[in-house]
Amino acid sequence: MDRIWLKHYPRGVPAEIDVNEYASVREVFEESCRKFATRPAFSCMGRTITFADLDALSSTFGAWLQSIGCTKGTRVALMMPNILQYPVCLFGTLRAGCTVVNVNPLYTARELEHQLVDSGAEIIVVVENFARTLQEVVARTRLRQTVVTSIGEMLAVKGRVVDLVLRRVKKVVPKFSLPGAIRFTDAMKQGRKVSLSRVPIGHDDLAFLQYTGGTTGVAKGAMLLHRNIVANMLQARAWVKTILDDGRREVILTPLPLYHIFSLTANCLVFMSVGGENVLIPNPRDIPRFIKEMHRHRFTAMTGVNTLFNALLNHPKFAQINFKSFRLSLGGGMAVQEAVARRWKEVTGVTLVEAYGLTETSPAATMNPLDATEYTGAIGLPIPSTDIVLRDDAGHDVPLGQPGEICIKGPQVMAGYWQRPQDTADVMTADGYFMSGDIGIMDERGYIRIVDRKKDMILVSGFNVYPNEIEGIVVMHPGVLECAAVGVPDRKSGEAVKLFVVRKDVALTADDVITHCRDHLTGYKCPRDVEFRGELPKTNVGKILRRQLRDEARRAA
Repeated sequence: MDRIWLKHYPRGVPAEIDVNEYASVREVFEESCRKFATRPAFSCMGRTITFADLDALSSTFGAWLQSIGCTKGTRVALMMPNILQYPVCLFGTLRAGCTVVNVNPLYTARELEHQLVDSGAEIIVVVENFARTLQEVVARTRLRQTVVTSIGEMLAVKGRVVDLVLRRVKKVVPKFSLPGAIRFTDAMKQGRKVSLSRVPIGHDDLAFLQYTGGTTGVAKGAMLLHRNIVANMLQARAWVKTILDDGRREVILTPLPLYHIFSLTANCLVFMSVGGENVLIPNPRDIPRFIKEMHRHRFTAMTGVNTLFNALLNHPKFAQINFKSFRLSLGGGMAVQEAVARRWKEVTGVTLVEAYGLTETSPAATMNPLDATEYTGAIGLPIPSTDIVLRDDAGHDVPLGQPGEICIKGPQVMAGYWQRPQDTADVMTADGYFMSGDIGIMDERGYIRIVDRKKDMILVSGFNVYPNEIEGIVVMHPGVLECAAVGVPDRKSGEAVKLFVVRKDVALTADDVITHCRDHLTGYKCPRDVEFRGELPKTNVGKILRRQLRDEARRAA
């Protein structure tokens, strides 16, 4: 297909980016540290570190990794919310030539064990609040060194107060035992005694193992090379620069976790590369505290998901914030709802711009013009150096205006799934396109709208939830004969999980099922509703018809 979208690009956005501008993420980082040394780089809970500080701190952590035997390609797991230790460890790991394995701190023991075993991670940095979960699985992994940190460990005197409250008052730090673990502060002390060696890093080296779900229900590690991440950073930066003022310091609110690919690329990397300050929000679900933090900063940009924007709008104090410096709000991870976008513009004066991408595309694939004045309902145009075609089930391109699977080609597309060649082959076409599983329609200008999802994935607050994983856990309950999980509309989270169950034990209750799920699944994957049935609809070969159940559930909602 011709790149019809290029005629409708925002002024100043190139058709192509030069991925050879940087050899690695390390070069992007080091350039920013040189150019913006005295500028704030990251702020969290009242503490700010400059680019010069981050340069020194990440070098120290990288040197420590090398001192304990980490070599090029060693997988280092980071299990932290948005705190200052995260960028220190992130860039330290990359500068040491190692590979980052991002881990959701809210994982259950089963989920954590799978990711650590599958990735072969040897080192992990974990916040103490979640160390008890690690304790349950560490013996069955390849981990040889654990680093434990606290929420307040980099917050000086205030940090001691924060940690005391979390441990003694709120009691959100369960007791744990991890023999041989080292505190983050002690690792940094050891790192200061040695120097960081400069390891050769190039485009084809593995930067991240970024885990995503799959239709089989097994989490897979998308192999994101330095080339993929550098490319997507350049693609997004070219788009964002159209509304940035070169003489103005950008301050971006970062409520989405940096371990999520959207926030990692859009906030941490893109805004770092233009000398911006990331204001880290450790717990965006605490809306009152988040709003207090917004009052403290003259922020210019913010990223988020629809549910977060909606939650802010529904808090009475949100409208009291000073939005004079605010210029960019970017929504991704899930569909932006029209009602939310319109209210956001009314309250903040800034258009809520929607973008689209996937973990496998680092993540950005399409974006709306940032100077848009109103909500469009589209996911935008393919970004520079990106080709998108829409294809039918036979692999043929569909005409403009007709629905087809969104297939993406570009330098940001992953190298494949970690140690899963067949899964990789299943999503890549012979001519090099990644098949997204999303059904869209492209108009005559190149704008794309999502109309359906080919896969049965459920999208809860921007996180992928896969029915097979849930069903596999539920049928472990002795009272369950069979089950099916589907997504239903939810005002707060976009979608929620509904579970259809055929009982084996007539005494089984919905509470029994939900309690069982909570013991084995992260909270957002747990069903909101359980419906018992005598039987489930099936095909003639016995496959449960999820789509029929989903349609029935949505009609009843």
